Amino acid sequence: MFSSYIAGFTLGLSLILAIGAQNAFVLKQGLKKHHVFAVCFICALSDAILISFGVAGFGVIVSEFPLIEVISRYAGAVFLLVYGLKSLYSAFKTSHQLDAEGELPASLLKTVLVCLAFT
Repeated sequence: MFSSYIAGFTLGLSLILAIGAQNAFVLKQGLKKHHVFAVCFICALSDAILISFGVAGFGVIVSEFPLIEVISRYAGAVFLLVYGLKSLYSAFKTSHQLDAEGELPASLLKTVLVCLAFT
C-alpha cells in the first residue's frame, strides 16, 4: 500500500515539475498577458478531469473501445509533428524576443483551441 502511494506521488510530482509544452504555453501567455485566466482555467480543469478519468479506470474504457487509444495516439502524433515543424521553421525565420507590447493577442477561440491541443 505504501509503495503504491509513493509511486503515485512521485509520478504526479514528475508530471507537475516538468516544463512541458502545456506549461511553456501557460508561461508564455502569462508573460504576454493574453487570455491568462482562460488558459489557466482550461489547464486546471482539463488536468483535473484527465487525472480523475485516470484514477476512475479510464483503462477499462480503453480496453472496451480500443479505437479511442488508436485515434488519440495518431492525432497526438500528428499534432506534435506539425507543431514541431512549425517551431523548427520559426527557429530559423523569426526573432524569439518576447515583445508583449507590440504583438496583438490571438483571439480567445484560437488561444483556447491551442491550449486544448496541448492538453
